[in-house]
Amino acid sequence: QMSANDCQDPPKYWTIHGLWPDKAEDCNRTWHFNVTEIKDLMSDMRHYWPDVLHSSLNRTQFWKHEWDKHGTCAATLEILNSQKKYFGKALELYQRVDLNGCLVKAGIKPSSSYYQMTAIKEALTRFYGVTPKIQCLPPEEGEKAQTIGQIEFCFTKELQLRNCTALKGESNPTQAHLKLGTEELSVCNDTLPTYYPSEVQ
Repeated sequence: QMSANDCQDPPKYWTIHGLWPDKAEDCNRTWHFNVTEIKDLMSDMRHYWPDVLHSSLNRTQFWKHEWDKHGTCAATLEILNSQKKYFGKALELYQRVDLNGCLVKAGIKPSSSYYQMTAIKEALTRFYGVTPKIQCLPPEEGEKAQTIGQIEFCFTKELQLRNCTALKGESNPTQAHLKLGTEELSVCNDTLPTYYPSEVQ
């Protein structure tokens, strides 16, 4: 919705938004993104971490943004202290979590009928043993259902899965700086019917 040529042939699977350390942004403005450092990861990056918003540009803009904003902060951990490690580890965590496979196994598939948010949460918690943070687009004018937009998994500094809990002092515990159209992603409402679309119209 952000501009005419967005999201051409959007993938039919969950992709990566980013790997975000808590509460940090732009930690080292002099450490610039360099795409050649991740050239070995390129085919996986294009597949699992595509830039669906700037499809016509050189397609590295999203990665650069994630590195500048989050990667330079994550790099305080030795396991993430280079661009290759940061992007490589994010891809590895994505494969380990296997959200696509897990949702299908839990019987949660894109559908034209609605789900209950609590049922989705319970299924994910059962599967992973931890509670992820599910974010939605709120209902549009005159609609009753929210739409699933993003599922966030939380990790310890050792990169083990942990519960996603609101940090103290966070009134709206979402880091969604991804605006979709005019709507902002926010933590899903447990009581609203939930739409999991196969195609975003």
